Amino acid sequence: MASITMDPGRVYYALFMSMALAAFYLVRRLLPKASSPIAKLSFREQFVLATAAFAGGMISAKIPFVLSASGESGWIISWATDGKTVTAGLVGAYLSVEAAKWLLGIRFKTGDSFALPLAVALSIGRIGCFFNGCCYGIATELPWGIDFHGLGHMHPTQLYEVLFHGILALFLWRLTVTNQLATHRLQFYLISYCIFRFVTETIRPEPIFAIGLTIYQWTMLLFGVFLAIQWYCEVWCPTRSVNR
Repeated sequence: MASITMDPGRVYYALFMSMALAAFYLVRRLLPKASSPIAKLSFREQFVLATAAFAGGMISAKIPFVLSASGESGWIISWATDGKTVTAGLVGAYLSVEAAKWLLGIRFKTGDSFALPLAVALSIGRIGCFFNGCCYGIATELPWGIDFHGLGHMHPTQLYEVLFHGILALFLWRLTVTNQLATHRLQFYLISYCIFRFVTETIRPEPIFAIGLTIYQWTMLLFGVFLAIQWYCEVWCPTRSVNR
């Protein structure tokens, strides 16, 4: 009788991703009520926004892999495999929620209820990436380099992200309990991540897409600029902006 061998890396990946999802919902539940504008929404509205975030994030996270696939069969296979990118996923989730709010006529901001939970979830999820041996960086001679799959010492960029999101989670918690940057915490967090990811792309083995930048650098650059313009409009021209 043939035995089924489980890849330990994939088991750990699934475990930490499940923990990240659970942490996201737990942290949202523990947020002070004043910092949870989502509570103003009906169950139907919350369900629609959650579905929009999930669907938009999952579909967008696959797009870079689909675009890089060759041939019709490769395009189809790319949708079925487990390759995903958090950068495109965040953009897709954010824009999908914005579109859903516009369709539902929701004109107040709900992002503060997502910032801290998202930072905690991503910090935990990246630990899963580390054990799975994916999302690592380029070769390095630094003493903390890790040998992934026998390829030699590489930058453990997954752990860099664990540290980044963990620090931002602590900072966001401080902003939450002191009620600072109210209604703009998600934008602050995402802009910070755009900057971090743009810089750390220089130590990732990604091909150049255009003008010396990778597709992920372009994604973070355009998304960060969009968020900054949105924040500016909400503060300085509120009569023209649609509150998020």
